Amino acid sequence: MRIIPAIDVIDGKCVRLSKGDYDTKKIYADDPVEMAKRFEDSGIQYLHLVDLNGAKSNKVQIAGLIEAIATQTKLIVDFGGGIKTEEDVKIAFESGANQITVGSVALNNPTLFYSWLKEYGSDKIILGADCKDRQIMTQGWLKGSKVDVVAFISEYMEQGVSTTIVTDIDKDGMLSGPAFELYNEIMSKTGVDLIASGGITTIADVLRLREMGCEGAIIGKAIYEGTITLKQLSELC
Repeated sequence: MRIIPAIDVIDGKCVRLSKGDYDTKKIYADDPVEMAKRFEDSGIQYLHLVDLNGAKSNKVQIAGLIEAIATQTKLIVDFGGGIKTEEDVKIAFESGANQITVGSVALNNPTLFYSWLKEYGSDKIILGADCKDRQIMTQGWLKGSKVDVVAFISEYMEQGVSTTIVTDIDKDGMLSGPAFELYNEIMSKTGVDLIASGGITTIADVLRLREMGCEGAIIGKAIYEGTITLKQLSELC
């Protein structure tokens, strides 16, 4: 299972939110590049980088930061936040992202999403499946839908998607444990390579996700608050 630390960025700083609420923003570091270097120095190979300003404004805003991390580390970067157009996709990849996560476009413009999937391949395009009460949420978790997360993932697997990041928004940033039951249901019903995100609090959570068969685990607030240490993650890596 891939260990994937998260760097969420607002106004150039590393932040975390609680349940996706921008009003709960807490700044943990002023320099995301230095934070990425800390992860790499701990033996970690992957990074989940999110542009929260971009997610809210529907436009990628941190191309320079993507490039800085890509050139100053060897981390394999998955980027999300504000990817809405072909130009956004090109900016992300040309800036150095190895993969991109797309959620809002997959829900609102399936034809465009399928075109990206066909052009770049399922190893480059990750389906973002952020949900609240099982319903898919988009636009930085500000807009709801009536689409069930399992049905959403199943439909896109039929079109060639292989990997999805699933975040239970009610768990995100709360340090209360991941949505184990939801992840089990999704994997058993779809067979997708699932990257768990949201609520991971202890190293025991990480180990349980690995035993369940998750393809990856995105860890954010637990690292910044110290409930999971980089030393523990280094030993797993």
